Amino acid sequence: MGMKLKILNLFVTALFVVSFVVAPATAQTSEQDLLAQLKEAPESEASRLERELNLIWGNSGSAAMDLLLKRGREALEAEDNARAIEHLSALTDHAPDFAEGWHARATAFFRAGMYGPALDDLQRALALNPNNFNAIFGLAVMMQEIGDLQRAAQAYDLVLDLHPHHEQAKEAKKRLAGQGIDQTL
Repeated sequence: MGMKLKILNLFVTALFVVSFVVAPATAQTSEQDLLAQLKEAPESEASRLERELNLIWGNSGSAAMDLLLKRGREALEAEDNARAIEHLSALTDHAPDFAEGWHARATAFFRAGMYGPALDDLQRALALNPNNFNAIFGLAVMMQEIGDLQRAAQAYDLVLDLHPHHEQAKEAKKRLAGQGIDQTL
């Protein structure tokens, strides 16, 4: 029961942040431009725009922190969740305002079956970067995993609102629709 309440609170927070936060028109301009282009892009351009956004989101501004992220991601690829959590915890300790560090560690916690810490990290990642459609996708996957299919569908819709060609979200929505779950915001 506590886990479901925590997920509900995280979902409401994520929905609020994604729906109502307006990024300042300063250094975020190129990111905002890319996000706007992604919404309108044909499928053939979507992958390039997504890569560019991931490059922006994956750049902490510090070579040392970028190295910790790289090592954490390499450990995730090697399915060494404990080592990934170790590297990514060092990253979040030293760069607490770097959203991608929290997102990556949430992935590591999720893969290790540690849903509570994964949810906490997703909440932090989305508070720092409410446009990270991959973090929202992670939240949707977790909601689906615990059986909250309506909220999972809503979160997939948020992903598709930001990135209409997100293949995994489109496939997940199709699977949910096949189960009679079709939530469009």
